[in-house]
Amino acid sequence: MSVTRAYEEVIDFIAAGPSSRGVAEYRPSEATRARAVDLLTREKTTGLTPEETDELSSTLRLEHIMRLAKARARQHLAAEHQAL
Repeated sequence: MSVTRAYEEVIDFIAAGPSSRGVAEYRPSEATRARAVDLLTREKTTGLTPEETDELSSTLRLEHIMRLAKARARQHLAAEHQAL
């Protein structure tokens, strides 16, 4: 599997050492979102190459991981807020 743009963005984001708020507010770039929409649309219409299917699967797994991280970050923020 090659490293996709989505993975590169998340790797760079993590390497920068984001705060809990930064994780909670993370959004992929417009180019990454557009690529995911394109792959999803073509999957339902014309179909994807095996490489594109792998890319879409990887992107969806990464999205799931980021949703979990964002939910955890929101929990940390809520706990910090309650401690104040």
